[in-house]
Amino acid sequence: MKATEFEFRHRALLNLVQIWIAFQVYVLDHSNVVWWLCPWNTPQGKLLARLAFFFATLLVGAAAAIRTWAAAYHGSDVVHDLRLHTESLVADGPYRHVRNPLYLGSFLLSIGLGFLASRLGFLILVVGGATRILRLIGREEENLEQQQGEKFRKFARTVPRLLPSISPRLPAAGLDPCWGKAFQAEAAMWGFFVMMIAFAITLRASVAWTLGLASLVLWLTLRISERWRNRAQA
Repeated sequence: MKATEFEFRHRALLNLVQIWIAFQVYVLDHSNVVWWLCPWNTPQGKLLARLAFFFATLLVGAAAAIRTWAAAYHGSDVVHDLRLHTESLVADGPYRHVRNPLYLGSFLLSIGLGFLASRLGFLILVVGGATRILRLIGREEENLEQQQGEKFRKFARTVPRLLPSISPRLPAAGLDPCWGKAFQAEAAMWGFFVMMIAFAITLRASVAWTLGLASLVLWLTLRISERWRNRAQA
């Protein structure tokens, strides 16, 4: 199960489209998934709903942090060979714990945003997001195996695919992270995190819509500017 060339080349845009569709289906399913499970007209239900939204906020915050951490090392090779007295496999940053931290962050974002969606929208974000991400991973890891051969296969046997290990599975490569570029690249993710904090505190849909739209515009703007820079460099 792997993504097509079109899916892989336009993965950021398709992610954006998926989020947009998930919230547009409110016209078909009017019930927010959290308020449906925790009726807002009772004190207990309202408390549980607020706790659920704060949990969603933590998921989105974790998504932003993981993606930023991964982006800080993304400009370097994921897997390296060190030849001292013996050959050993090394990596750095989150790649010592999980092979696909960027996709892990994207999936956590889908779950967190799903708490703001309707029941149908939640399924689109979570089930659809998981399917799309697994297809992308299948294609990307196939390409990595073709390029790196046994080096990548050893990396795959050592480091989990999506469920991160608590302790690092590989020694650190000693690479210097580029935090400035990483935070710039993932600015929209932090925008979603701010949106979730604001909504969890206020429980006002207008707050979520305004900040969420601003984050989507920021995300799209960053992707367009990135493409322009790449074309200019080419």
